[in-house]
Amino acid sequence: MPEISGELQAINTAWQIAIQEILRMVIRDMYHADGEATFLANIKRIEAAAVDSIYSDLRLRGTNEWTEVLVKDKASNFVTTLLTSFTYDRA
Repeated sequence: MPEISGELQAINTAWQIAIQEILRMVIRDMYHADGEATFLANIKRIEAAAVDSIYSDLRLRGTNEWTEVLVKDKASNFVTTLLTSFTYDRA
């Protein structure tokens, strides 16, 4: 069982890194031209909209309420962690 758990953790980490790098490039390219203040404001707006969408629109079929709340909480934490990791690149 520990082998399966380690593999699942590796897959989870790989997905997080892949998504983070894709989003970093997209967000940087979209908001780089308008300066740091605009960049940070857009990051905050994206974070708020994503978290709101997770809590209001996400419906998990075949799960109980506890599982759905846990998944929504973890997804929201991932969004916040991911987006707050982005910094404005002046280059």
